Amino acid sequence: MNTSSDFLTELSDFLYPRNQYHGELKTEYLQFNLHLQEFSQRVNYICSLQTGGKIAPEEAYKQIQNLWKQLKRSKKAIQLN
Repeated sequence: MNTSSDFLTELSDFLYPRNQYHGELKTEYLQFNLHLQEFSQRVNYICSLQTGGKIAPEEAYKQIQNLWKQLKRSKKAIQLN
């Protein structure tokens, strides 16, 4: 039994949770959902770092603003209305 592999799998699932998609099954919707979940995860990390005093509120705001711009660009690239 490879417990190291099991541990890494569980750790990855914990750190990078993926929720099942329940919407209309179109490639562009699934792709955007993936980007949206990644955005959410990164914002959560930034908020935790700011709350823990590791980064300044202004830096957290800038990082989240950049992530938001990336999400908007990905939505445009996928051509969602």
